[in-house]
Amino acid sequence: MTRVTDIFRHPLKSHGREALQQVSLSKGNAMPWDRCWAVAHEASSADGSTWVPCVNFSRGSKAPKLMAVNVKLNETAQTLTLSHPERKDFTFQPDDIQQLSGFLAWIKPLMPTDRAQSARIIRLQDRGFTDTDFASISINSHASLRALSEKIGLQLSPLRWRGNIWLDDLEPWAEHSWVGQQFRIGSVLFEGVEPVVRCLATTANPQTGEQDADTLGALNDGWNHQNFGLYARIIESGKISIEDTLELL
Repeated sequence: MTRVTDIFRHPLKSHGREALQQVSLSKGNAMPWDRCWAVAHEASSADGSTWVPCVNFSRGSKAPKLMAVNVKLNETAQTLTLSHPERKDFTFQPDDIQQLSGFLAWIKPLMPTDRAQSARIIRLQDRGFTDTDFASISINSHASLRALSEKIGLQLSPLRWRGNIWLDDLEPWAEHSWVGQQFRIGSVLFEGVEPVVRCLATTANPQTGEQDADTLGALNDGWNHQNFGLYARIIESGKISIEDTLELL
């Protein structure tokens, strides 16, 4: 029986992930607090007034060391605590402009010097700065991850993929066939929209931030695509917990 093994949110886009035991999801929205904030770089004009694509932000595809960041969100205080193997833990309030300089100083050693540098933090509540132009939830499969790991010859961590919900006990790549199909996980009704086309961020080790696996080459060589996971939209609100099961409709 296909079941939920992991739930993740990413409060500050491309700057860490946080594991959850359960989550309540609302129709038409992304996961609460997921990509709520994003770090606009100095070449970006994004101001948080509307959704914009990921090219406007500091991200793991251009700065692989960001892939080793972890985060904890205090929802009440709306503070983030960032951790990284090369940095001391740092807690700050991303909406407080007075604390921006501290964040920029913390993140600077992790950013390549030949890329546009991080400049400011912007916020898009509920909708979030997902990589899609609609409010999405990303669904990922351990079976597909095992198939790709075998192809590469390296056990790949799920954390490379920055997904929201992980499922096990599927056939490899079965999730890609759910485009246009409705399915229920826990009490939440989803509709599959499109596969997740992957970028260079997945080549970086989430423990070290070092690029150590040609994930994109292996996907193209083995399956003639660069897809891993499925973007879905929420059709009916509900709750999902670890060990909840999948029902295809």
